Amino acid sequence: MNKILDTVQFKEFVQEIKQKIYSAKSKAILSANKLMIELYFEIGKSIVEKQEALGWGKSVVEQMSRDLINEFGEKSGYSTQNLWYMRQFYLGYKDNLNLQQLVGEIPWGSNILIFSRCKDDSEKEYYIKNTIEN
Repeated sequence: MNKILDTVQFKEFVQEIKQKIYSAKSKAILSANKLMIELYFEIGKSIVEKQEALGWGKSVVEQMSRDLINEFGEKSGYSTQNLWYMRQFYLGYKDNLNLQQLVGEIPWGSNILIFSRCKDDSEKEYYIKNTIEN
């Protein structure tokens, strides 16, 4: 009887450890996502500021993309299109601190869909909150 009880207790113990591992992995992914979203916001801000301060045009984003891809690789997320999204992301959220805090909780692809399709902040907030909940 002790062996059976020990086996059940062991399985429960291992299940608890597995849950802790899954929880930690999930938290790490969410933390990494939030950091990437913050980075993308900062990159967008930097692009806007340099373009405004120095009169740089579209070619700066294209050259920046080539340089970043050369440094970090093709699948690094620094395509010309993605850099334009970062710029649009910054412009879309720079004046709304509430939304800036929320966007870090959803994936980049979801952010792109929301800021490129929604025109006002209340609509953006609605979709961001629904994405977080689901």
